Amino acid sequence: MSEGDGAFDARNEQVQALNLLRKESLDMFNRLHSISEDVNFVEEVYQAYPDIPILPNLRCGAWYTDPKIAAKEPGYFKSTDGHYGNWSFNLRRPNLHLLPLAVSCHGMIIVDSTRAGKRMPDALSKTVPIWCAVINRAVLRLREEELDGKPWDTRLYTPPVAVSAQEHRQIEERLDEWARSLAESSYILPCLPQPLRPLWITPATSVFPPLPPKDERSFISIVCVSASKQIASGMERRQGGFAYVQGSGDDHELWGKGLTPEIFWENRETLLESSRSEIPSMVEKLVEGNRQRAARHANAKWTALPTPIARVAGVLLLCKTADLPDTLPESLPPDSGGGRVAYVIVHHKGNVKTAISPGDVDENAVDAYSNVLRLSTPEGKKGQMHFLEVILPQSMSFVCSQFANERRICFVCDDGRDVSVGIALAALQKFFDDSGRLTLSEEGNPVIRADKETIRTRLQWIITSYPLANPSRTTLKRVNEFLLTPSSFRSKASIA
Repeated sequence: MSEGDGAFDARNEQVQALNLLRKESLDMFNRLHSISEDVNFVEEVYQAYPDIPILPNLRCGAWYTDPKIAAKEPGYFKSTDGHYGNWSFNLRRPNLHLLPLAVSCHGMIIVDSTRAGKRMPDALSKTVPIWCAVINRAVLRLREEELDGKPWDTRLYTPPVAVSAQEHRQIEERLDEWARSLAESSYILPCLPQPLRPLWITPATSVFPPLPPKDERSFISIVCVSASKQIASGMERRQGGFAYVQGSGDDHELWGKGLTPEIFWENRETLLESSRSEIPSMVEKLVEGNRQRAARHANAKWTALPTPIARVAGVLLLCKTADLPDTLPESLPPDSGGGRVAYVIVHHKGNVKTAISPGDVDENAVDAYSNVLRLSTPEGKKGQMHFLEVILPQSMSFVCSQFANERRICFVCDDGRDVSVGIALAALQKFFDDSGRLTLSEEGNPVIRADKETIRTRLQWIITSYPLANPSRTTLKRVNEFLLTPSSFRSKASIA
């Protein structure tokens, strides 16, 4: 055998080995049993701190946090806000909805995980510490007189095993700027009895940090739990007949075949009792059963009531398509404030149509009842242009007409986070003044002057009431262009 043939065979063996590792890492049997092992650790942590609530950091944390014990309010701390050189306190994801929970219970546990190579995700090692320090500093700026010299810890705390001293200093240099931006925003910070302080627990933690009795604590504990054991190669054999995969809940679209944390928790025992060969068909059966059940029951009534935007007295509301009842009511239920309502419903053309889809009628049309505008938009760049040139103009015209009929407006899209939020943002800017009052000219036209700051403020109004809101940069860019640029100057080149 020549030297070249030997090198080729070695490379071929290496490729085969890597392919085998990848196959094992995506194997559902391995993933589900790995998650179950990590769930046991999370439950151990929860039992150690029974007096403070536990909640998942979406999306990954939902796999490891039993819904029976989890708080209703999930966290939205993104690892990208803690990536090296990209550190940020993002005003689009301020997580202020968690503060009342943390204050009332004097702490909370946040659960997340990460894949091979790290002991904990950047969301827990940096994003949450930044969050704590920035909020502490913003509170001090706003309530320094009320504190009246009371010691108030504004230091940045990070885990030395995950954050170097140099990176810690680089983050610390930016804290005051982020705190100033938060203090000057339209968000309202609650009065904290003590400052926030993060603590960290991983499977490598030998002794959980003790917490004194509530009345003796000098800080509100934000316990960051990284659920998965750190494995150098990312996988480790277990006696139970599976390969442990670190961070198995991450990127479940790659391995789950439609399985979600909700379906997993509803059928946890059944899945874990299934053999490796049974798992794929079992998952397929459960996913299909969940889809059929949703089709039968989800639209019989409101699955979840729409969320009103408080700053405008609930005149505008938001929800996702799956929340809607099959027959759209003329009025909202009392729990949502009652009153006549109109709907702007947007779906992507590539998505499976639900019971409320327009069916055989024109897709961009107002219902015969005149209080429902149904719009569809393509995916990708075509969808961006369509959103700018069709969705936003038609929606604003419809909204204006519905205000004339004294109706509230409910904005709806497939996930309830992106497109509908963009349309609601445009409506807030066009029709409401800086105090949140509906303001139209005698002809029914908007009279509010827009700039980037007023648009940013109105997005904060939405997020305050509806933390689920997470409009993409592209959506926000199109909204800005729609509001700030005359239609004759809007260029298709800007979409490219």
